[in-house]
Amino acid sequence: MPVSENASSAEAIHRKLEAIAAVLSDAAVTEHERANAQRLKIRLEKQLRQEAIPEGTWMDIMFRFGRAVKEIKQSTSRPSPNGDWTDHAFRLGRTLRRGFKK
Repeated sequence: MPVSENASSAEAIHRKLEAIAAVLSDAAVTEHERANAQRLKIRLEKQLRQEAIPEGTWMDIMFRFGRAVKEIKQSTSRPSPNGDWTDHAFRLGRTLRRGFKK
């Protein structure tokens, strides 16, 4: 099943679940209608969980690759040392900016 069909199918299931939730929250619903809605809800949730399993498509692979690259970038960058000359320049700039505003 292509990704777009899978996504639209999941959206359709979500819409059906919202409709069933509306039926279940309605006070005027009979006991039999409530039982049928509950069974439908369980069946649709089970179907939604089955469709949510990734199929290993190229998009899934690229997503995982992007996550790995992001983690590598975060782990290799060093924090700037405290007391650097840029800290002093930043404080000086902030002081001048506040002075010009007043």
